[in-house]
Amino acid sequence: MLYDFIIINKNDKTPLYRQIYMSVRKSIETGSLKKGTKLPSIRRLSADLDVSKTTVNGAYEQLCAEGYISNKPQSGYYVEAQFSDTPSKADKASSAANKSKKYYEYDFSSKSIDDGIININEWKKYVKEVLNQNYLLTSYGEEQGEEILRNALQKYSLGTRSVNTSYENIIVGAGTQTLLHILCSLLGNNKKIALADYSYIQSEYVFNSHGYDIKYFRCDKYGACIDSLEEINPDIILLNPNFTVNSNITMPVTRRLEIIKWAKENNALIIEDDYNGELRYSTHPMPCVQNYDTENTVYLGSFSKILLPSVRISYMVLPQKLTDEYNKIKKYTNQTASKTEQIALAKYINNGKLDVHLRKARRIYLEKSKLMLSSIKKYFGTSVKIVFNETSLYVSLIFKDKTIDDSVTKKIDDASIKIMQFNKAENMIVLSFSGIKDKKIESGIKLLYETIAN
Repeated sequence: MLYDFIIINKNDKTPLYRQIYMSVRKSIETGSLKKGTKLPSIRRLSADLDVSKTTVNGAYEQLCAEGYISNKPQSGYYVEAQFSDTPSKADKASSAANKSKKYYEYDFSSKSIDDGIININEWKKYVKEVLNQNYLLTSYGEEQGEEILRNALQKYSLGTRSVNTSYENIIVGAGTQTLLHILCSLLGNNKKIALADYSYIQSEYVFNSHGYDIKYFRCDKYGACIDSLEEINPDIILLNPNFTVNSNITMPVTRRLEIIKWAKENNALIIEDDYNGELRYSTHPMPCVQNYDTENTVYLGSFSKILLPSVRISYMVLPQKLTDEYNKIKKYTNQTASKTEQIALAKYINNGKLDVHLRKARRIYLEKSKLMLSSIKKYFGTSVKIVFNETSLYVSLIFKDKTIDDSVTKKIDDASIKIMQFNKAENMIVLSFSGIKDKKIESGIKLLYETIAN
């Protein structure tokens, strides 16, 4: 579970145990945590927050000493204090509803896509067509995903990404996180997994929740290094072959084959996160890793950035051995993706609309990436190292002489510029061009330069 009442910031100078203590204390004082509520164990909370057990223990001991919580032997920690003058849920909901969302003139985050790519009215037409077929809406969806969509995905993924599979090996879910939870339930808990330290952060939360030992492999400009895998000796390897953090190079086929060979020899499973693999536009998309290894690779694909972020449909392709295991448990699972949107997407794919959409997306993102890169070079010159990979739809700026810290990022935010990411350790900020209008890119980069320079 996510502990919404605990907020920590590892870049803050306040000790982590103190941040946890203050979060829990405030939640008790405001009534969010009621008397008698059981708190997560020290082991569980340390794993979920990715902090040490000592840190959590320090926070809990302080709360116990002040009487906010109590430790019941053989049972756990429980909320002890009860505050009467707390705002009602209705008051808090009303207050939250009245808060205005900050508007950014230049949005370089990755929370949206260019609305010029998709014909929204055409997508609505397919959804409306399904809504008008009442018989489709009066039954639950298939646990594994609608068969019409899985058939469409089999043809689509084979054609665009060279995924070699049957519709029977495809599982549909509402987002990659949901599918990873299913996969972990098939693989079992307490595995050792190796991944890059720039991987999908939500995936790390899933692996933590299943008790996985997360290790980070080293990368060179071609991706994961074999000698690093040798040192870690993982049960599972998570790869994003379309993006290498230290270069703009897609993992070449020679490195892919080396990793496949190593995984087979060491009985390790490969999870391929093919994030935006279809969006390569300067060259034809490379075949996915799963194309070379159907027996030992799990393939993950998503439509969040390819189609619409609001269409939470992802899919997972399992090797046959894991499909057999899944078939034993699928009757105990529920489908999380909208049945209506699944059927609409199937029709959209089968009628060739997604192919048209992808061609348009590649053309638009090619032009936007050129404009982004030329603007950065124009204003920042040689003061930054630029790392760009086209499928990621963002550019990393690593500053050579200027220190980028919290005060700088606050100035950027105050200038109405929203960035995608800030990495203090790498002295880097990350800018996405997926949603910002092309006419705003150069002026946004110029303002960013002036804000940082001053």
